Amino acid sequence: MMMKTIKMDKKCPEYSLNIDSIADDGSFSCPKCGKPISPEDESEKNYKILDTKVFNDELSELVISCNKCCSIIKLSMLQ
Repeated sequence: MMMKTIKMDKKCPEYSLNIDSIADDGSFSCPKCGKPISPEDESEKNYKILDTKVFNDELSELVISCNKCCSIIKLSMLQ
């Protein structure tokens, strides 16, 4: 399945998080507003997936946007 890349708004702050720094269940809070973000939420109520990057057939980065404050959050999977 191909993910459509969405143009990111330059007015929104950007944050980078390493996957190792978040909870075991994959949930974390938005670095700006504190809104809870969880991979269990498939409704896109709290966040929207903007882009995925794959390296050697493994997900290396997931870029999401917080729906409350518009922050762009880059989750890095590889070290």
